[in-house]
Amino acid sequence: MRVVLERSNLLKSLNHVHRVVERRNTIPILSNVLLAAEGASLELKATDLDLEITEAAPASVEQGGATTVPAHLLYEIVRKLPDGAEVMLKTDEDGNAMSVISGRSSFRLQCLPQSDFPVLSAGSFPNIFRLDSTALKALIEKTQFAISTEETRYYLNGIYLHAIDADGKLKLRSVATDGHRLARAEVEAPAGSEGMPGIIIPRKAVTEIQKLLDDPDVAVTTELSDTKIRFTIGSVVLTSKLIDGTFPDYQRVIPTGNDKKLLLDRQSFSAAVDRVSTISSERGRAVKMSIGNGQLTLTVNNPDSGSATEELPADYDAEALDIGFNAKYLLDVAAQLSGDQVEFMLADAGAPTLIRDTADENTLYVLMPMRV
Repeated sequence: MRVVLERSNLLKSLNHVHRVVERRNTIPILSNVLLAAEGASLELKATDLDLEITEAAPASVEQGGATTVPAHLLYEIVRKLPDGAEVMLKTDEDGNAMSVISGRSSFRLQCLPQSDFPVLSAGSFPNIFRLDSTALKALIEKTQFAISTEETRYYLNGIYLHAIDADGKLKLRSVATDGHRLARAEVEAPAGSEGMPGIIIPRKAVTEIQKLLDDPDVAVTTELSDTKIRFTIGSVVLTSKLIDGTFPDYQRVIPTGNDKKLLLDRQSFSAAVDRVSTISSERGRAVKMSIGNGQLTLTVNNPDSGSATEELPADYDAEALDIGFNAKYLLDVAAQLSGDQVEFMLADAGAPTLIRDTADENTLYVLMPMRV
């Protein structure tokens, strides 16, 4: 293999694929990136056996071929080369080493054979649809903060994506929950998503997709099977295994009878919660919300360091109510909202609370209260 390409093109592709590679691997080939030169491009591929990313970079291919080299090492070499440099990659005749040459710099990397590299993307993907990157980004960004990190409840370690009939319209909906909070977002279902299976996209795949969705004008092709999902975003193809589990019936958690409506200025509320929670030794402590007489009083008590209170004007005309929430969860939800106001639908101090974005009817959030 002998190929020449611009440093910027190689670095951009390596930046996307090397993130998948774990720093420590018991299987040596999984530390490597597969480089395959053919036609007018160099294809780069990396995998951790659950997730695979492939990207093609434009290149001048003098001699086709394929090999694998350490991913993080190659990334660091190319990252440190000067801007505007050209990079030549060429393998020895025996294929045991690859040279990276740019200007007066020359590096020699050990290779492992292409035949050892595992393939994740094989198999058929019967469900195919296209989605604007802005829509996919909204489905992910509005919900991913609520993904559980508790490994024992593995079926909550991702985003549940499914098509659902809502008020006579087919919607593509994403849901995430960790048992203490729930986030739900939806967009109009694209053609081809009808009849798709409900799937759980793992946290690592969600994080990588999010990083790839930086161009708002790109349409993302999504392909699905019962066990895998594949996203094609421009020249990048990301394939991931799905979580093999059953997502709980989240509809039962979303309250429908909450009749106490509280309207607050979003930015003032978020800043006030942030301020009073400073007094707690960790963010997990409860913030008590006392609502009544047209105002909200936030209170935090910490036996070790003291207490804090702050008052805010509130639009509320139901009976007075005291309720506690995890401060971090309140701030996480507030960060997702785009409207000037935040709307709480409350029932009582022990019941789940519904939070809506006044500027986005396609999202909703549920928070379980804490004892205060």
